Amino acid sequence: MPTALVTGATAGIGRAYARRLAAEGHDMVLVARDAERLGELADRLQTRHNVRVEVLTADLADAAQRAQVAARVGDVDEPVDVLVNNAGFGTGGAFWDLSTDVLQRQLEVNVAAVLELTHAAVRQMRERGRGDVINVGSVAGFFTASGSTYAATKAYVIAFSEGLATALTGTGVRVMALCPGFTQTEFHQRAGLEMSKLPRAFWLQADQVVHESLADLRAGKPVSIPGAQYKALVAIGRLIPKKLQRMVVTRTVPGRT
Repeated sequence: MPTALVTGATAGIGRAYARRLAAEGHDMVLVARDAERLGELADRLQTRHNVRVEVLTADLADAAQRAQVAARVGDVDEPVDVLVNNAGFGTGGAFWDLSTDVLQRQLEVNVAAVLELTHAAVRQMRERGRGDVINVGSVAGFFTASGSTYAATKAYVIAFSEGLATALTGTGVRVMALCPGFTQTEFHQRAGLEMSKLPRAFWLQADQVVHESLADLRAGKPVSIPGAQYKALVAIGRLIPKKLQRMVVTRTVPGRT
């Protein structure tokens, strides 16, 4: 059986990936900080889909724990066929009001973990001539005029993934940046963002995001933007001058950080 490793697997998009990939017959390696929730999910997937499930309790903001996960990703004796770099977090409040410790943790999880785990995966995948890497970015990464550290980290994920996808053309290894918009998960609550005024039309469901992203991956796309509304938003955003973007984002985006 192929093996998939998903970070941030206990909630939201990560949990939806774990359910979907297990249902498709992948053995799973689940990574998250919450050991209890990891165990519950592992039991459910094993029972429902008859797959082997390994759990790694790790905080990807910690370099030593991140290295342990990277070692598992790069294990040539038990290779990972699909890597989903989903773990990440946002922050509420203005940049100047946040501690550098919080901002550094965000950088470690949203950027350093993606870099290190992708590096470990690509090395062994190239040797075998096959493998998939999905790096979860965000529509916010296309709109860095917001001045958000979160948007800046996701802009890195998009640029990194697109460039790597091009470099790996013809190797059998696929890399894709997934860029969802607002999705019904625990993300915004954890970040302390007030989202009650966002129109219903802008909300996506995690299962929808995963379904569209896997279709895009298998179609060979380097970037996936689920939802017609967000495809249109990004397309229009690319045509709007940065100065106008800054004006619009400053007045309309909640929780800029």
